[in-house]
Amino acid sequence: MGNVGAKETPILLTPDGRRIDGRLKNELRPVRIQAGALRHADGSAFVEWGHNKVMAAVYGPREVHPRHLQQNHKAVIQCRYNMAAFSVDERKRPGLDRRSQEISKVIAEAFDSVVFAEEFPRTSIDVYIEVLQANAGTRCAGLVAASVALADAGIPMVDLLPAVAVGKVGGEIVLDLKKEEDNFGEADLPMALVPQSGRLVLLQMEGHMTEEELGRALDLGVQGCRDIYEKMKAALRERYTLTPIAEAAR
Repeated sequence: MGNVGAKETPILLTPDGRRIDGRLKNELRPVRIQAGALRHADGSAFVEWGHNKVMAAVYGPREVHPRHLQQNHKAVIQCRYNMAAFSVDERKRPGLDRRSQEISKVIAEAFDSVVFAEEFPRTSIDVYIEVLQANAGTRCAGLVAASVALADAGIPMVDLLPAVAVGKVGGEIVLDLKKEEDNFGEADLPMALVPQSGRLVLLQMEGHMTEEELGRALDLGVQGCRDIYEKMKAALRERYTLTPIAEAAR
């Protein structure tokens, strides 16, 4: 008898190079970004990326809690990334698990490298990221949402931070993994960069790539980040070019 309940590996790439959802290897999933999605946050954004739905809210600069984290020469950037218990098909225990804590730390460090935190000493800039629906790439979607929310809050930064994941699926390098590709592929490489300089501020990898594959993955990821960057700027332009009547109706 075979393994009872074992998952059968789906066909991730067709002979003509199409992926499980019909995309080409260098195509992003559909992305929609809304800046200013929440009324009572200092800044906010909502991102729909494929089947991911992510909300981000920013508060601050404000008093630091707990007080012992206060720094005299700059603001502290605190990030809380959380996946709602209903965000995935499988049952998930509510609250921050080890993965959420690790992603919270990584995102906070990424923003610490681009936010002009020295302009707000002895304060805290608090970033909340809530994943409402998950389908692979949530840390990238969360980082994009948080970056737009920081800009919406008027926090000065070197630039927006676009992010995307590149992976290896069926022996091929592909852009923006969805759930099946993430689960059954050979590698996953989330990344974020400063578009104007190309400086990477987030780069992680699970799985295996050769040196040549890694180079191609980085090139593909850079182009993906630049495409996301344009969508982020468009969301902010839309937010701040609305007429007063349209804004009041939101």
